[in-house]
Amino acid sequence: MGNFEFASDKKFDVVGFGTNAVDFLIEVPSYPQFNSKIELSNYTQLAGGEAASTMVGLQRLGLSTAYAGRFGDDPAAEIGIRSLEDEGVDTSFAERIGGAATQIAFIIVDEASGERTVIWKRDKKLAYSTQDAPLDAARQCRVLHLTPHDTAACIAMARAAREAGAYVSIDIDNIFDGIDQLLPLVDIFVSSADFPERLTGIASLEASLSELSKTYGFKVACATLGESGSILLTNGEFIRTGGLAVPGGCVDTTGAGDAFRAGLLFGILSGMPIELTADAANAVAALKCRQLGARTALPTENELLTALKSAGRR
Repeated sequence: MGNFEFASDKKFDVVGFGTNAVDFLIEVPSYPQFNSKIELSNYTQLAGGEAASTMVGLQRLGLSTAYAGRFGDDPAAEIGIRSLEDEGVDTSFAERIGGAATQIAFIIVDEASGERTVIWKRDKKLAYSTQDAPLDAARQCRVLHLTPHDTAACIAMARAAREAGAYVSIDIDNIFDGIDQLLPLVDIFVSSADFPERLTGIASLEASLSELSKTYGFKVACATLGESGSILLTNGEFIRTGGLAVPGGCVDTTGAGDAFRAGLLFGILSGMPIELTADAANAVAALKCRQLGARTALPTENELLTALKSAGRR
């Protein structure tokens, strides 16, 4: 798949560069109407954030990871950093910024469906410039996984990773200044289903993914389709993979996309066949949805393989 040849002399399988957060999760019987009141069913505070959660997902699957990102100097930072360290994610490239607040999100979860609405805030003091991007982290991994909130820094990180023989993976859902400079450095492209059309202006998902792959040279281009699964393009071949049912029913979709990316990178780094890699990504996303929070139910490798076997995907 995509002719990946991974370096053998790297400290980490994957380094994540991008967002972390502390999530305030609020479960409600149904999503509230505008200008109304509703009693919540449950409330909890858990660590989240896109890049950080993907690293936790990979670590639970047995890969070695590091997280490069910024926290504030508030109590939420202690929660965020400790949550990574407790999972075995290396935090030597993580920073605490004086006078800054750690990114937070208030997430309203509809109990009936498990679907969520995210309201978030990131302190501008947490942003990276090109000059302070942690390039050493990018040089010590087989795959650099990015969430491109600080585009110039991401470009610098991607270039450093490429020069050191690593591949670059991106978790992307929005168009931003500098996207045309970043995407040519990307090998593994993963987005939501509507993003390729917004980026290319081509209505067909398959046609837009093909255009993006042709333009930027992705080894793998993938779009997530929610409970319907995913579509993946590699070596000119499209793989459509159905989603797996959530055991016991969907409790919370928060972080399902981050979990999908963990499963995809696990499959690629493990040398799985393309069809099984797509199944693994969908399975990790489904298993994550068993419990409240972005990371709570992220599976181990054993849980993942058991779920794939039970679903007839092995």
